Amino acid sequence: TESKQLDSNTIMNGVDTMVRDAALGFYLVAVADDTTVGCLGVTYEWSDWRNGLFWWVQSVYVEPRARGQGIFSAMYEQVKQLASQDARVCGIRLYVEKDNQRATRTYEKLGMTETEYRIMEEEFARS
Repeated sequence: TESKQLDSNTIMNGVDTMVRDAALGFYLVAVADDTTVGCLGVTYEWSDWRNGLFWWVQSVYVEPRARGQGIFSAMYEQVKQLASQDARVCGIRLYVEKDNQRATRTYEKLGMTETEYRIMEEEFARS
């Protein structure tokens, strides 16, 4: 989403809502030398036919100057550790843009695989 124009008020309200309501998810923030260098969010999806929760990794960002230094890998390992402590969690998922080969390679190195599913959506206009 780095090349997309996003509404900062919507983003701030969205982050604030999730921070205030743990049922929606949580954030991890990576800090190096007292400077924030990355973050990601985790949201939840219930799978009835697995009788478990998928944790969705979303809103991944690593500062450009900090990329290639294992920041995302460390955050992902923390997500896996936290997920392994919750017996309800049946897996971890994330979205990756179709043309983002660098991110795809990173996710594959961490043990993720492409699913058989495509994501379909219908977005609603909100005021």
